Formats: sequence, C-alpha cells, structure tokens
Amino acid sequence: MQKSHTWSVTISVLMILAGLLAVIAPAVAGIAATLLIGWLLLICGGFHLVFSWHRQGAGGTLWEVLVGLLYIAIGLYLVANPLAGLASITLGIAFYLLIEAVLEFTLAAKMRGTRGTGWLWLDGIVNVILTFVIWRTWPASSVWLIGTLIGIGIIFTGFVRLMLTMGAQRLTAPPATL
Repeated sequence: MQKSHTWSVTISVLMILAGLLAVIAPAVAGIAATLLIGWLLLICGGFHLVFSWHRQGAGGTLWEVLVGLLYIAIGLYLVANPLAGLASITLGIAFYLLIEAVLEFTLAAKMRGTRGTGWLWLDGIVNVILTFVIWRTWPASSVWLIGTLIGIGIIFTGFVRLMLTMGAQRLTAPPATL
C-alpha cells in the first residue's frame, strides 16, 4: 500500500510540473501536441495497413486500407502543418474536455458521500469552464490556447489525483495510539 501511495504522489507531482511547463510555454506545448498527434496517427495508419493484409474478405481489407490511408493523410497534414493543425485540434480538445467533465460529474455523483468527491466536482467544473473558453476564443487564439489549457487541465488533474491519494492514505492509516 505504501509503495502504491508513493507512486501515486510522485505521478501527481510530475503531472503538476508538466502542466506548469505547458502554461509557461503554451505555443511550444501546442505545437508539440500537434506533432505528437500527427506522428501517432501516422503510426496507427501504418498499423491499419499492416493489419489489412491479415483480414479475411475484400470488404474488411478495403475498410482497413481506407482507415489506414485516412490516418496517414491526417497525420501527414499535422506533421507538415502543425500551426494549421492547432485550430482543428483545439476543437477536438474542447470536445474532450466536455466529455471528461461529464465523466467526472458522473463519477462524483456515484461516489457521493465518499471523502474527496468534492475534488471530482471541481475538476468537472474546471473542464466545463475550459471548454467554454475554447468555444469563445476559437480559432484566433489556438496557438497559445491549446498549450495553456492542456497545462491547466494537467495541473488540476494532478492536484485532484494528489488530493484523492492523500484522502485514501488517511482512510487506510491505522488509528493513532496514545
């Protein structure tokens, strides 16, 4: 239990530090995120093409080839044009944050009465606010917005994880003796 607690605290602190770096250099974080997504799409497109050779039937093979080519085309676009890709990714992040907020609210409602659930509510509220900020400022601020919002989101997620870990540690600690 202690080893798990130490790892959870360490990961939480690293998440908070990574979030701070993204807030300090938002343009770099935004371009890095775009390039990472582009390369991941290229790799996944390659996997789809390789997998297509192992499919039975023309329909399945054709589908895998088309999906693989789509992934590769989008990945190439993002890698070749990371600044232009930021605008599209900005909308994707808005959808992600909205979905994450719904999931945080759902989890908090299911854990009602459990110590630390207020942090889940806070995380969900912050994600709704970030989603609203994206919608109001898109596309003009995509260059700085993605890195900043990713950083803020990571900071809050790391903080929530740290608070939940500390709450769980208190629950599992043996009672103090006098």
